[in-house]
Amino acid sequence: MKKTFAFIAAAAAAALFCQGQASAEIRLPGVIGNGMVLQQNATANVWGFAEPGSEIRVTTDWNGETCIVRCASDGSWRAGIATPSAGMTARSITITEISAEKKGGKVISSVTLSDILIGEVWLCSGQSNMEMPLDGFWDCPVEGSAEEIALSGSCDGVRMITIPKTGALAPQESVGGEWKKCSPENTAGFSATGYHFAKTLSAALGIPVGIISCSWGGSTLEGWLPKETIASFGDLDTDVSEPAEGNHGWNWDAHTPFIMYNGMLHPLRHYTLRGFCWYQGESNVGRHDTYADRLETMVSLWRDIWNAGELPFLIVEIAPYEYGGDGTSAARLREAQFKAARAIHQCGIVCTNDLVYPYESTQIHPCRKTEVGQRLAYAALNRTYGIQSIDCEGPAFREMKIEGDEALLYFDNDRNGFSPWNGIEGFEMAGADKVFHKAEARVLPGRKCVAVRSSEVPHPVAVRYCFRDFCPGNLTGARNLPAFPFRTDSW
Repeated sequence: MKKTFAFIAAAAAAALFCQGQASAEIRLPGVIGNGMVLQQNATANVWGFAEPGSEIRVTTDWNGETCIVRCASDGSWRAGIATPSAGMTARSITITEISAEKKGGKVISSVTLSDILIGEVWLCSGQSNMEMPLDGFWDCPVEGSAEEIALSGSCDGVRMITIPKTGALAPQESVGGEWKKCSPENTAGFSATGYHFAKTLSAALGIPVGIISCSWGGSTLEGWLPKETIASFGDLDTDVSEPAEGNHGWNWDAHTPFIMYNGMLHPLRHYTLRGFCWYQGESNVGRHDTYADRLETMVSLWRDIWNAGELPFLIVEIAPYEYGGDGTSAARLREAQFKAARAIHQCGIVCTNDLVYPYESTQIHPCRKTEVGQRLAYAALNRTYGIQSIDCEGPAFREMKIEGDEALLYFDNDRNGFSPWNGIEGFEMAGADKVFHKAEARVLPGRKCVAVRSSEVPHPVAVRYCFRDFCPGNLTGARNLPAFPFRTDSW
């Protein structure tokens, strides 16, 4: 039996959590429990709290090895266990607490975690469109959810833990939640986007996929950053007080900065992951000038606290929705998301501009979550798992050339050209007067470009595609993946 000895130093926040909670029994955070999915081929962390100074032995059934650590003065401990390759075989871990006596230490408590799967683990975070369950929201069902929920018991390899809305003024070391299997009883409460991401990924790879769903409807990007980072921005108030009703869930204003980071994200930082999926931005519409830089900052910080290198980060562009104003505020936020995705290493982005129905122009929770999750999975399969035969992005604007009264547009991701050849919707054109008019567009066969013209603009200067709050387009590339909204101007 191989034994590894380590002493885990405690953070100040751990002391706050454990203060007044001395106990002779092993205590585990919600994310460490029965039915969890552990990251394959990794040194996966298992942690918790017990009697200060006691010895913790963590034994895994797949190799019979025991990792031994000692509780710090505040009772915290953390062990790294070697995981095998993924598989559907249910595994178990036994955690035993031995008293602190130098000789003749006795077993104080022991717990065995069962039904553990080894596979791929992703954290899905953001606001309500990531949180939105298969069961839907009030007056807002998820398309196809009845069948998905009814048949979800067949998705043996998909499991999810939903982190409860937990605001906190200081970083926490533990948060609630419970790992659940797919079943009609459980799946209705799963994040619809996270579920379809995991379902597609699991089917493609043939292995289990675990999702940590950590979202809060209405939250801003700044809600998922620490207080000291928010303070450095200089434009947000960090003088936040506990809500009168308590420190949980809806009692907090969802726009409050840093409380989601403290109460929900920080407690998860030890859980070994493959990557992150991020679906947020609606609450930052109108603040596009700062979004790209702050998203880069957030990704860098999350990667730092996980201390696992450049973990993949996948972004979902916010969907079309009428926000009011000049009608381009959401378009500018999407532009910032795209800019961030291109600046961040190991980052992918999913376009959702085509995934709305006309009646959803004033529905901020569009019902088509299946394709969102699938497109996130395509991005992961291509970028993270190296399956290059799976396309994951549609056409992305590269350059414009003017020929007479036409603008010729060239794109990246144009391997198989474009569709449709005619009847393309979503283009606008402007001249030097900066007034945009609806434009006609057509694919030029054999030239790998799209020609755009407008009878009202004889001398074109700028072209925009779906650069509106709500302007679903239909230009697609390989395998019908949609073109990203864009503009050629900087007006």
